[in-house]
Amino acid sequence: MIAPEALDRLVDALRDRGFRVLGPVVSNGAVVYDELESANELPVVWTDRQDGGTYRLERRDDEARFGYAVGPHSWKRFLFPPRITLWRARRNGGAPEVEEEPLDETPLAFLGVRSCELHAIEIQDRVFLGGSHVDRDYAARREGAFLVAVNCFEPAGTCFCTSMGTGPKVESGYDLALTELLDGEHRFLAEAGSKRGVEVLAELPSRPAVAGDLAAAAASIESAEAKMGRTMEEAWDLRDLLARNLEHPRWDDVAQRCLTCGNCTLVCPTCFCSAVEDETDLSGEEASRHRVWDSCFSIDYSYIHGGSIRPSGRSRYRQWMTHKLGTWHDQFGSSGCVGCGRCIAWCPVGIDITEEIAAIRATEGSEHGKN
Repeated sequence: MIAPEALDRLVDALRDRGFRVLGPVVSNGAVVYDELESANELPVVWTDRQDGGTYRLERRDDEARFGYAVGPHSWKRFLFPPRITLWRARRNGGAPEVEEEPLDETPLAFLGVRSCELHAIEIQDRVFLGGSHVDRDYAARREGAFLVAVNCFEPAGTCFCTSMGTGPKVESGYDLALTELLDGEHRFLAEAGSKRGVEVLAELPSRPAVAGDLAAAAASIESAEAKMGRTMEEAWDLRDLLARNLEHPRWDDVAQRCLTCGNCTLVCPTCFCSAVEDETDLSGEEASRHRVWDSCFSIDYSYIHGGSIRPSGRSRYRQWMTHKLGTWHDQFGSSGCVGCGRCIAWCPVGIDITEEIAAIRATEGSEHGKN
């Protein structure tokens, strides 16, 4: 067991090892992920209230460090940044010289990773590292990353990780796991999940956990499971459900509400669509190529010679959801959704992926749901 004050020593221990420590901070009315110099920067006394199209921070009546769910940021923004330079070129007489952009190999340490986010990182590992073509930039950022996970005890109204089998308890993929306990004595149950985790934990002031600590930790996680704001019923058969209903009228219904803004893909911790942008200077002597986040909600994303394959909002929303919950299984062997609920909270019109699935399931085979 460690006291809340030991978190500052944890940050120091990671920084002493050369890690760039990243964790939750409060900025612009939200909990976001940014660089930490001290555990004092954590969102002490803050919690979040989330629903469809709604996010706000509220003060807690205790000093919890991790008493919130998830904000608009995911760890994707550090492993798969919104914009990176791929190469630069310049003229050298008649022949151009092309230089690949140097990799940023600063080791990263993530503090405050929830179970759903651990699953999201595992999914992106399969996307960027699991195939025959490894993404060099992602591989460099992911290599040696130190993950400090936190068991969730305060899920949001938009969370549904329990029904997706991705939380709230962290199971694997971490170096250290923390369970924050607030029942009288404010403390953390700390568990090591790797050799590196054992070494760092040995540097923190601690005491052995007793039966009461373990029982309190288990109760905290059980309470979180019972407080999920949403559920994705029968998640295991969504692939077949969606494949049977590609012409369901619900797609027209959601298209009338969807702005095709792409917010859901930007906040999603697993979406990985990107585009390439080229830049040249006014003299024509130098050029560079950049990879930037893109979205299947963009009409240009599916553009080929002759036009866009998915010109309507209906077709683009259907592509996103059937890929996320259906054909992702064919590509990567799992769902592309981890139940974090970000796409619900940060949709400007509050479209709810769990509600859309429920509507298709409820009307499948009925007059309203006929293809």
